[in-house]
Amino acid sequence: MSPDSIPLRPIDEAECRTCGAGAPVDEHFCPNCSRILALGRHGDYFSFLGLPRQLNLDSQQLERNFRELSRKFHPDYYYNAPPQERLASLERSSYLNDAYRALKNPVSRIEHLLALEGFPPVASDRPGPSGQAPAKVPPALLEEVFALNEELDEIREAREGGANPDALRQRLEAARQPIDRKREQHEARLQSLTAQWDAERDSAPAERKRATLDALQAMLLERNYINNLIAAIEREAAGIVSHDS
Repeated sequence: MSPDSIPLRPIDEAECRTCGAGAPVDEHFCPNCSRILALGRHGDYFSFLGLPRQLNLDSQQLERNFRELSRKFHPDYYYNAPPQERLASLERSSYLNDAYRALKNPVSRIEHLLALEGFPPVASDRPGPSGQAPAKVPPALLEEVFALNEELDEIREAREGGANPDALRQRLEAARQPIDRKREQHEARLQSLTAQWDAERDSAPAERKRATLDALQAMLLERNYINNLIAAIEREAAGIVSHDS
């Protein structure tokens, strides 16, 4: 048989290292010989845990599936198994832990969904080297950002000028209130979008689902910026404490 005539294994099929049979990529054990399969190509935490690709998951089902697979993959069960099976149990156990952590948290669950749908990673909410938030301000936060930056500049000048620490803390608390209100509005909108995705994912036209995903990504970017603003307030508050001590 020439190389060109050798049948190619489907991209959604894995090969059992024990018996050589093919198995769907989402299977954990070979349907032919029942041995644990090497992890191979994957990337979908939802299917790995046997869950639908939705954002409002049943937390109890997630926990049950995780514990069941943890028992099945546990390396102790493969202590005397051939090396390829011991390696497969380690690979699947490690991947299972990653999948569980990602899907247990609502925000990382959205991030994973966006990655599966081809979106680039959302920028980290950690401040850069200068301690500043990203340069591009989300339009929904423009008013709050400009007001906060102006107030923080004035508070720093007042602190350096020896202003009363208690008065400065009160100003910081007042400056934080609009940001906290924005965060509450943001959380409500994010919950609405997650419910919208779950309702649309199996039946809505592709362009409508794409619009929902675009909105989810924009909300994650906004969330990161809000976190950066709160972090800036808390850093300034810490500076007041250290100045007062």
